[in-house]
Amino acid sequence: MSAKDLQGRRALVTGGGSGIGRAVAARLAEAGAEVVVVDRDAAAAEEVARTVGGTPVTADLSDLAAVDRLDVDVDVLVNNAGFQHVSPVHEFPVEVFSTIQRLMVEAPFRLVRRALPHMYGRGWGRVVNISSVHGLRASAYKVAYVTAKHGLEGLSKVVALEGAPHGVTSNCVNPAYVRTPLVEGQIADQARTHGISEEEVVEQVMLAPAALKRLIEPAEVADAVAWLCSPAATSVTGTSLVMDGGWTAH
Repeated sequence: MSAKDLQGRRALVTGGGSGIGRAVAARLAEAGAEVVVVDRDAAAAEEVARTVGGTPVTADLSDLAAVDRLDVDVDVLVNNAGFQHVSPVHEFPVEVFSTIQRLMVEAPFRLVRRALPHMYGRGWGRVVNISSVHGLRASAYKVAYVTAKHGLEGLSKVVALEGAPHGVTSNCVNPAYVRTPLVEGQIADQARTHGISEEEVVEQVMLAPAALKRLIEPAEVADAVAWLCSPAATSVTGTSLVMDGGWTAH
């Protein structure tokens, strides 16, 4: 993707203050986009926005009123915000399940619903949903996250069908474990719990189903997002770009 591919385009990235969102914000800015960095952590949003020459917005997207207040007259919408909670189904906190659905399914729906008229008016738009290998495969103890990512996949496909006549594409990016602060914290916790090294946690626990025993770097996901926004991907819509190290090859 060249530095001019997104010149004159405005992009909004949720969860843009760290991890995948931060890398995506930087990559889209590099391609010429004006980037709106949305995060519930005001300091993080401001720091990333300052770095990429964008605009910081502080919002907790599990609060649907806050979602509805966002300015979504954008050409590129990247739905990335989310979190994980691990617990057996019969013990899973009901309120946490509801919060994850609001943040990871209803908030993206509300954002894309309000962004589409602007995209339709311009005859061009890109919706990129940061899904997961868990949008395609289930894992025990992650009922809310797996449910939400499967829902996001369905939302993405419907938007692709409706957006096609208007020059709007909609796709998911589906990574396995990405080297983010959240995942690195999980690695350290599991290393202590299992009494093994962090390297062994990655290879033997987290990436046991994958052929490639390595974490994905945020920049790799950001490059995939940028490619989906590029002229090379004009005909790519309604699909999932899987970056799972061979997890789903089984």
